[in-house]
Amino acid sequence: MGKTECGCAPNSLSEFVGKDIATRDAYGMALVELGKKYPNIVVLDADLSCSTKTALFAKNFPERFFNMGISEQDMMGTAAGLALTGKIPFASTFAIFATGRAWEQVRQTICYSNANVKIVATHGGITVGEDGATHQALEDVALMRVIPTMTVIVPADAYETVQCINTAVDYYGPMYIRLGRSKVPSVLPAEYKFHIGKAYIFNLGKDVNIIANGIMVAEALKAAEVLNKEGISTGVANFSSVKPLDEEALLHIAKNSKLIVTTEEHSVIGGLGSAVAEFVSENHPVKVKRIGVNDTFGCSGTWKELIKFYGLTAENIINTVKNSLK
Repeated sequence: MGKTECGCAPNSLSEFVGKDIATRDAYGMALVELGKKYPNIVVLDADLSCSTKTALFAKNFPERFFNMGISEQDMMGTAAGLALTGKIPFASTFAIFATGRAWEQVRQTICYSNANVKIVATHGGITVGEDGATHQALEDVALMRVIPTMTVIVPADAYETVQCINTAVDYYGPMYIRLGRSKVPSVLPAEYKFHIGKAYIFNLGKDVNIIANGIMVAEALKAAEVLNKEGISTGVANFSSVKPLDEEALLHIAKNSKLIVTTEEHSVIGGLGSAVAEFVSENHPVKVKRIGVNDTFGCSGTWKELIKFYGLTAENIINTVKNSLK
């Protein structure tokens, strides 16, 4: 696995507002800007720095960048050690390796010690595309969400990603931030402010409310536009913070919904849909339908082919809503 996809990120942070940019590109640029302000930030990568965009940080701050090679477990242990000396480590690789191959090290050396490590994993979900099932992490949110002390964030677009990374520096404790490979639509307004544990409600529907994160926020908004035109009052909420969950906002949504639909680029097991269903069932039962990858592995194809194949589209959200309301 070599260093590939060494494309350049945008030239300034202002370019992230209202533009379709890959969240990994946003991460690379945000790291460079933070590196100028915080001399205690260090970045670790597992021989994928061009793909994760940490190569931008390496170019600007070579003395604070550590290429650990194809050794993800070692990278997590080293990151924990650096955190315990007062550094703020950002450890990056593909999501499948950060959460799968190095899960024990994340649990034992980072979370058990409450080490201040920021795991920023790129290439999450099926939009990895042609690399196929072995590289398409569909279980990563579940794997990270289950570990005590871990905070789990799935940004909706590049603009939110920049804010997530900025927030991570000031937040003490383990964090898992899941990013993607492909360009994503810009969905959040310029006045949006990211906060850990807070959802963003675009609008509240009287019939249906769609709860989404990551690339599925854009699809949820498309679906809601169609449904509202057809007389089904539909709202959309961005729950980028999977853990902690915005329980106050979720309770408000549940009390004002005939149906909640969750949608995510992840397995329907253990991710956002599970988190929502667990809370709603215990606090204000309402019908919940989960849209995601249905307990199967990914496959090879273009990302556009794959989201259609797995039903991660506005069209499938619309059909799910209509069938469920019947």
